[in-house]
Amino acid sequence: MARRYASLAFLFATIPALAAAGQDQPLWEVGAGVAALSFPAYRGSDKVHNFLLPVPYFVYHGEFLKADRHGIRGNLFDTDRLDLTLSLSASPPTKSDDVAARSGMPDLKPTAEFGPELDVTLWRSPGNARRLRLRLPARAAFTVERSAKGVGWIFSPNLNLDVTDLAAMPGWNLGVVAGPIYATHKQHDYFYGVAPQYATATRPAYRAKGGYSGSQFLVSLSKRYDRMWVGAFVRYDTLAGAAFVDSPLVARRNFAAAGVAVAWIFGESKTRVPVDE
Repeated sequence: MARRYASLAFLFATIPALAAAGQDQPLWEVGAGVAALSFPAYRGSDKVHNFLLPVPYFVYHGEFLKADRHGIRGNLFDTDRLDLTLSLSASPPTKSDDVAARSGMPDLKPTAEFGPELDVTLWRSPGNARRLRLRLPARAAFTVERSAKGVGWIFSPNLNLDVTDLAAMPGWNLGVVAGPIYATHKQHDYFYGVAPQYATATRPAYRAKGGYSGSQFLVSLSKRYDRMWVGAFVRYDTLAGAAFVDSPLVARRNFAAAGVAVAWIFGESKTRVPVDE
């Protein structure tokens, strides 16, 4: 289940613009593909997960509801400077015995995160080929199991630069995202807390505090072909100064994640609508 959430989040993060802004586009498009992802079991872990996953491809340009490279969003404001979107993320399940620092502790359940995101367009070029946005997502996290349990909130404000007119790579779209992450005590303690009964001579008891969670820097590239698109991303994380950085479960303070995907579009609406990205 968490793998599906992760692949969906990656897909929405890398779907390119389908045509020049202002041109008519299909009301909807559907497809499917595959993604290869590599990322830590949790931020700060030295255990790396490598997944090969199926991914959905879905684009919808409704008058109110839209789903595209900017996420799932509704037009709630009478302005083209503000968007209210749905922010999604996830973490995979982790067997504690596979992670040296967590040996003997309860396994980490997969988690799903979702919540509102307010996007503010700070600047854009003529034709919207380049756009700088301030994104303000706030997500509630839950374990994915029969009896779901809330594991706190995450707030990750960031700046997002989209460039769709790369002179050196015609047809390719570049995305750059950078910003800090903040989370509640409950979120931090789920991943980094050590209850007294799990303390050892080399792993002292630890109660994580809420607050700063480190920062992320992400670069993505994608390109749309006639009936196919490809995308890739690289993400760098630093935990320097994080509220939980002294946890005995943090093995690495700097690390990277990456992924590539390809999808084939096998259906589209005959109805076409004007789209202003």
